[in-house]
Amino acid sequence: MSTRAGVLVRPLTAAHAAQVLAIYQAGIEEGNATFETAAPSWDAFDAGKLAEHRFVALAPDGERVLGWVAVAKVSGRSAYAGVVEHSIYVRPEARGQGVARSLLDALIASTEAAGIWTIQAGIFPENAASLVLHQRAGFRIIGTRERVGRHHGVWRDVQLIERRSPMVS
Repeated sequence: MSTRAGVLVRPLTAAHAAQVLAIYQAGIEEGNATFETAAPSWDAFDAGKLAEHRFVALAPDGERVLGWVAVAKVSGRSAYAGVVEHSIYVRPEARGQGVARSLLDALIASTEAAGIWTIQAGIFPENAASLVLHQRAGFRIIGTRERVGRHHGVWRDVQLIERRSPMVS
């Protein structure tokens, strides 16, 4: 599947592991993406993300990973079978070029086709670019978890966002 930014969006596989985890670590080190302090091992990442709803954006050469998106179940309870939480990360030098939107579009299409009715996430309020991206893709802020966790010794708030699918009733 091709996308708007001249990138190729493909399923994320083990072949992309090193680049995906490096992009994740770069986002972690910037300080406004996650409470995590280190990227997980590939085995932990692979086990925690739903294989059918994870994608990479590749440069036109088809080799260089520019970004990735993946989802995890929010609960094992059947009432939440159609609710997932997503993560999205883009290589710093590829930001602002439509990569993240291409990834979100692919994720939305795959989750809707699978009958998933809600995609959610938590975003630090300081990550304004991510909040704008998500709002443009149909996500809405549903609340703020104030001082929900400590990050490098500082209490941080998290904006809760969700996108309810109009395709799933």
